[in-house]
Amino acid sequence: MFCMLLFTTALIAQNDTIRDWETDRGDRDEVVDMEKREKIIRDAEEAKNVISQMNPNAARLFDSAVGYAIFPNVGKGAYILGGAAGNGVVYENGERVGFAELRQLDIGLQIGGQAFREVIFFETQAALDRFKNGNLEFEGNASAVIIEEGKSRNISFQDGVAVVTMPKAGAMVELSIGGQQFSYGELD
Repeated sequence: MFCMLLFTTALIAQNDTIRDWETDRGDRDEVVDMEKREKIIRDAEEAKNVISQMNPNAARLFDSAVGYAIFPNVGKGAYILGGAAGNGVVYENGERVGFAELRQLDIGLQIGGQAFREVIFFETQAALDRFKNGNLEFEGNASAVIIEEGKSRNISFQDGVAVVTMPKAGAMVELSIGGQQFSYGELD
């Protein structure tokens, strides 16, 4: 029964993500709907606190990085074809400057569903600007540090960007390739 529920959840998340991935943004000016913004901000602040408590290296990066994007609730589902999606908050020099969408599509041997938090740290202004201009995509399996309770891991930058993820719930088995794509919108 649990496997069937997990499978169904994965298919629903997969279909929603693919539809969102392929949707033309058209006249939509907002990356994140106005009514969702306050909840995303609260969730991002909570994610920042939890990640900082669990990893001192991440806590230092929140203070020293030029900027960062916090995606507090990323949902991922897969059955061969997989997808993930989440909304986040973008900070520059510690100040909130905008919102972002994360979309992921991948294919391979995979099944399941999971929820996780993701933070992208920007070491340089050029890296943050690439993200804000829509020129940052992760292809293949980007090197991400997975934060787990009781384990402190070093976080390193590649091309001015470091990625940290933290599982929240679910189970996923995968051997896949794909990529993440981001959209950014300034605060109104």
